Amino acid sequence: MQVTNSILMVRPVDFRMNEQTAVNNYFQEGLDLENAKINIKAQQEFYAFVSVLKEKGVNVIVVDDTLEPSTPDSIFPNNWISFHANGTVALYPMFAENRRSERREDILDLLEEQGFRIDNIIDYTSAEDDGVFLESTGSMILDRANKKAYCALSERADEELFIEFCEDFEFTPVVFTANQSVDGKRMPIYHTNVMMCLADDFSVICLDAIDDKKEKKNVVQHLKDDGKEVISISEAQMHQFAGNMLQVQGSNEERFLVMSSAAYHSLTKDQVAKIEKHCPIIHSSLETIETCGGGSARCMMAEVFLPKQ
Repeated sequence: MQVTNSILMVRPVDFRMNEQTAVNNYFQEGLDLENAKINIKAQQEFYAFVSVLKEKGVNVIVVDDTLEPSTPDSIFPNNWISFHANGTVALYPMFAENRRSERREDILDLLEEQGFRIDNIIDYTSAEDDGVFLESTGSMILDRANKKAYCALSERADEELFIEFCEDFEFTPVVFTANQSVDGKRMPIYHTNVMMCLADDFSVICLDAIDDKKEKKNVVQHLKDDGKEVISISEAQMHQFAGNMLQVQGSNEERFLVMSSAAYHSLTKDQVAKIEKHCPIIHSSLETIETCGGGSARCMMAEVFLPKQ
């Protein structure tokens, strides 16, 4: 399956701009607000987003963050864990030290209490000791149906560790470099999932971010070989988080493409029509979370593909 009905989300209690991630996340910006007010606004956006998903029949499993230790980016759980249909859970090495505390065993206990089965845990976190990182489905876009994994290399996406993951989970690796313009320079995009979204039969992708023509052609060829319609977005739209989308399953197995309101309003009528040819769109305002966190709707949702007990 490429799409799941069950989504894990973490309610923030200390959300703010994380100075440790801002060094290579060029989507982050400061807000002229006290941290406490930023957190309140983020919580309001979080609850509204969860409500929109639940209204469509998505099974949203909400976990509360803890005040100690301080984890300002806990709202983005898809960076430290992934859940797989064979009952395997993978844990990942994180670039920012203060994000490593987001990994919590009690979340696995909660999922088991909810009836999910965990048979095996593959732990890649020891790579942190060597300064090597791979931030789960932030760094990798998984085509679970066709057993392919797409990865834009960066400080948070190590090629050797990505290949190891692909060998462990029997995915074919598709490796490339994606850049964005920062102060007149081309700099690596920190996570693949801000420039690429993969749904069951289409992909929304910022091809302008792939500067190498051979790499770009290779990515497009893989998508087309698997029957995906390629819907291209601009770099300006990517900066409105139009690449940070996720397809989910709601009531009666209906599928939706989930994104922020900023992403939705950045799209052209033609792009919206192309997406809605495949499935309806859900969007919710995530302005505070996007500005301070540098992540958006997809980053907030960790897909749960685990089998039921």
